[in-house]
Amino acid sequence: MGSNYTFEAHKPMENYHKCDVAFLVSVLLLWGLGMFTLFVCSQSYAVRFFNNDSFYFIKRQLLCSAVGLVLFVLFLFTDMEIIKKMIMYLVLVSIILCVMTFIPAFRIKKNGAYRWIKMPFNFSFQPSELVKFALVLYLAAYFDKQMDKEESQRDVLPCVGIFVLFLGLILFQKDFSTTVFIAIVGISMFFVSGAKLKWIWPFLMLTIPLAIILITSEQYRMERIIGFLNPEEGASSFNYQVNASKNAITAGGFWGTGIGRGLSKLDSIPEVQADYIFAGWTESMGFFGVVFYFALLGFFTWRGYKTAFNCPSRFAAYGSFGCVTTIVFQSIVNCMVVCGIIPSTGIPLPFFSVGGSSIIVTLAMCGFVLNASRCEEKNSNNYVYEDVNLDTLTIL
Repeated sequence: MGSNYTFEAHKPMENYHKCDVAFLVSVLLLWGLGMFTLFVCSQSYAVRFFNNDSFYFIKRQLLCSAVGLVLFVLFLFTDMEIIKKMIMYLVLVSIILCVMTFIPAFRIKKNGAYRWIKMPFNFSFQPSELVKFALVLYLAAYFDKQMDKEESQRDVLPCVGIFVLFLGLILFQKDFSTTVFIAIVGISMFFVSGAKLKWIWPFLMLTIPLAIILITSEQYRMERIIGFLNPEEGASSFNYQVNASKNAITAGGFWGTGIGRGLSKLDSIPEVQADYIFAGWTESMGFFGVVFYFALLGFFTWRGYKTAFNCPSRFAAYGSFGCVTTIVFQSIVNCMVVCGIIPSTGIPLPFFSVGGSSIIVTLAMCGFVLNASRCEEKNSNNYVYEDVNLDTLTIL
């Protein structure tokens, strides 16, 4: 029996009502939990490498969170029509920032790759984080516009071009994991918006052999695959971080070692405050902490998707779906890597991992979703909903 969801409806909006307070609370809890975990996990590393300043990462994360809060408020209270007009500027800025990673005067080398650009006050920015948001909004606006056309006049070729351009720019930054991640999020938006399968299948058929070629062309990517298939291989080199993470998780037990305890195992994880911060949370809080985190993430997901499927504006609905999918999927992928379920990637944990680019863009996305939750249809009694049957879904 088919399941019907109202997702593609485009209803006239008269005004805005109060935002989804439950979603707002989930955002604040995730941010607060992330800051707390960062404080616990980053002190030892900060003391050793940043002049005994145990609050080094916390202070930088708070500054970046302040910038993210400004964008959060901006996207929360800006009219959706104005946001739609801003999208092409956002796309253009994202492209320029990505190109800057190839210019020696602006780029910064970290871990053998040029994925960051220099910013004032000794800060750096990772353009691929902004691309996630820019691409989601661009696809949402483009699909919204296409739905207003006759079926014979609909075309997704231009947006496929922008999509491939972004993927190429990030791939040339030697950021294979983020390229794959953005591709999956983008393809999911193609499906929910109703793009024709004939546009998607060729892309998918090219993606598989291309991914194999790219994986085998770089030694560190092959090492990650080998380390995943054989955890004992490279135990003191390329697989050391993953094994140390597993040991920290195991040490947590059911209730955890407690806040501030067991730091010797955290110290054994290189830069635990970054991509492997979930191991620090798990060791400190144990299985109970893991359940609590996923319950909170599940609540965030429920409220976010509820907004996406009930929003009267197609653009806001598509955009909310993309933003929530980006944050949730990224969170799940990061946790799976830390637990050794999938090969290692460079995907940070939203709200938790240290990194100004990630927290700024994540908060901006949450502001957009909250804005979408405020949308109110003009006359729901006179509007006929367009139902989407997931079992018999015809792609555009």
